[in-house]
Amino acid sequence: MNWKTIWTLSRKEWIEIWRDRVYFVMAFVFPMVMMMVLGFGLSFDVEKMPFAIVDYDHSDESREYAYKFISSRYFDYKGHLKKEQEADPLLDRADVRFVLLIPPEFSKRLRQGRVAEVQALIDGMFTYRASMVTGYVSAITGHFNTELMQDWAMKTQGMTEQQLDGLLSPVKLETRYLYNNELKSIWSTGSGMIIMVMLVAPAMLAALGVVREKETGSIFNIYVSTVTRSEFITGKLLPYILISYINITLLCLAAVFIFGAPFKGDVSLLVVANLFYVTSAAGIGLLVSTFVKSQAAAALIAMLGTMIPAMMYSGLMMPVASMSAEAMVEAHSFPAMYQLEIVWGVFLKGQGWAELWPNIFILIGFCLVYWLLAVWRFRKRVSG
Repeated sequence: MNWKTIWTLSRKEWIEIWRDRVYFVMAFVFPMVMMMVLGFGLSFDVEKMPFAIVDYDHSDESREYAYKFISSRYFDYKGHLKKEQEADPLLDRADVRFVLLIPPEFSKRLRQGRVAEVQALIDGMFTYRASMVTGYVSAITGHFNTELMQDWAMKTQGMTEQQLDGLLSPVKLETRYLYNNELKSIWSTGSGMIIMVMLVAPAMLAALGVVREKETGSIFNIYVSTVTRSEFITGKLLPYILISYINITLLCLAAVFIFGAPFKGDVSLLVVANLFYVTSAAGIGLLVSTFVKSQAAAALIAMLGTMIPAMMYSGLMMPVASMSAEAMVEAHSFPAMYQLEIVWGVFLKGQGWAELWPNIFILIGFCLVYWLLAVWRFRKRVSG
């Protein structure tokens, strides 16, 4: 390969990008906008769930029980209702997602040592949130039951608080959350969105860059020139690597300073990994451009062909180990999974070269494979 020729092609490509201001702005604005929209919009935190209470008992015990929910950060209290029928339109309009029904004689049953049944009406449209709300309701109810048992035992049996703890909770569980001790999903999704955005954007930009020349006819200048296929593909690739590397650097800074994700690992590892990741992503775009002749088709195929694997098979939405055998094959066929391990390892786990160096070599392998396939697929046509 002639590096002078490659430099000339790269410079020509950069000038074309610069002259097309709409394309230039899209190249730098699109990734950040996508990061902000998806980073803040895709949240797995279940907090401030709007709910209402129907209290038919109106006793001190029922008010104390209801206050457990009102004071919880997981629920957003919207008021008391007089009867259960008033809850139906609120649930239908999604004004509330959960209604707590406290029956008559709630306090009377408790004082008699009988079971007092309460009911939770939970909007099950979003199954994940519904299951989380069910867990919160069970936990609050369990804590309330424990307090009732403690009060009864201390008043009637003369037991101390320490004796009660040993009797009611002989096994004490202490839980420590590693890597994300505050359980903020935005730390994971905010940093994880980097890998999705930076697989989609470089692939789409690189695909459009080549197909645009096909549509305008300027590609014929390459067909009749002495430029080799490898020189053309490499010359096309370099400007998009530069643009994408600037973008992924900005997105990493956004993950720290906007989403608040901690950065605990080795900066040098992330610097190197980002380079090979955006190179492989741009390589996917060049490979796509060898199959299509219109920019619309190139953009659609590049976006769908990278967004779905990055979101569904990278481990961002669910652990790869929990996927089916077929899905695991797809997950290992794209660089997103390996880059996500690096990003989360560096941001949240504090890992470095010792733990993640194999992923770097795999990313290098993806770069070579996509480059070779793009060179092989690109056909130079002879004149006449």
